[in-house]
Amino acid sequence: MSVTTAFEKARADERAVLVGYLPAGFPTVEGGIEAMRAIVDAGCDVIEVGLPYSDPVMDGPTIQAAAQRALGGGVRTRDVLRTVEAVAATGTPTVVMTYWNPIEKYGVARFAADLADAGGSGLITPDLTPDSGAEWIAAADSLDLDKIFLVAPSSTDERIAMTTAACRGFVYATAVMGVTGARATSSDLAGPLVARTKAVTDIPVAVGLGVSTGDQAAEVASYADGVIVGSAFVRCLLDHDDLTSGLGALASLADDLAQGVRRA
Repeated sequence: MSVTTAFEKARADERAVLVGYLPAGFPTVEGGIEAMRAIVDAGCDVIEVGLPYSDPVMDGPTIQAAAQRALGGGVRTRDVLRTVEAVAATGTPTVVMTYWNPIEKYGVARFAADLADAGGSGLITPDLTPDSGAEWIAAADSLDLDKIFLVAPSSTDERIAMTTAACRGFVYATAVMGVTGARATSSDLAGPLVARTKAVTDIPVAVGLGVSTGDQAAEVASYADGVIVGSAFVRCLLDHDDLTSGLGALASLADDLAQGVRRA
């Protein structure tokens, strides 16, 4: 199933999509695959597989800690692709979220081809903008891969229009200024950003702003097409020394979040 199909199915059910993020290789490659399958089983509609990076300037301490553990365990880009293949085999749309440097080093066309071969749906590229991404856009278009770029509260209306015109799959609205991380309250910048984005595109808009509870998910789902959860899932695994209890905590959180997007 494609990302677009997941959003269409959710829209038919009059609810938002729940997008779950976890980094590949955390706590191990196989453990990460188990974790992603657990949140799929508990209600995540789309999975973001993070490509661990040594200089994650846009990530908060939670995701940085997980990425460092994955890198310390020897995770490589081929392990990320193996993770994508295992998760996509569940029938769940699976995208990779990555800084651009690892893709450039791997080879843009080569990575796009290997991602497509693994059953991946596309890429989220937080530090690549459409006006700097001609090589990726061409590679993605040739393989019908989704191109998911970011908009932010600081984006001008012109910038939002340019960015959304290049997107396929969904638009990632990062509605908190600063690094990623779970937060106790949702941002009052999110609603206006979604409204500005929807004014110039029919592509679904999914919001990432540190959601960590079902109630927060319901609030965001009341105005966005998708709710993105990352740090809260990662924290479940960081807080549990053994994988079994971590998987249980993950499943419980995913279920609460899935109920939230349906409640909205």
